[in-house]
Amino acid sequence: MGSKDTCDIYCFDEEKVNRIQNDMQNEDLSNIALVFKALADENRAKITYALCQDEELCVCDIANIIGATVATTSHHLRTLKSRGIVKFRKEGKLAFYSLDDEHVKQLIGIALAHTKEEKAHV
Repeated sequence: MGSKDTCDIYCFDEEKVNRIQNDMQNEDLSNIALVFKALADENRAKITYALCQDEELCVCDIANIIGATVATTSHHLRTLKSRGIVKFRKEGKLAFYSLDDEHVKQLIGIALAHTKEEKAHV
């Protein structure tokens, strides 16, 4: 007897499969995966969340918010910057970070809403 969460027989809709595979070829899914991979780290998620709360924060502020060293925080910020999640500007000796665009804030908001929904269903 098969598992309840899988098909009991092997059968697929060839038209649907071909259509979706063709659609996938027109999208840059590898970069989407890299964005989610960057956000999958808890400290980077915290940094991104913090930047959703304020227009910009300096590296020292962010380090204190997440309870990490400036060096560790800088490493996380470089990863987020390389994935197009954050941007920075220098002001004298300080580096200020902000979200790269509004889509990042929307992603975090949607993820938080989803998490709250999941907790409500448990």
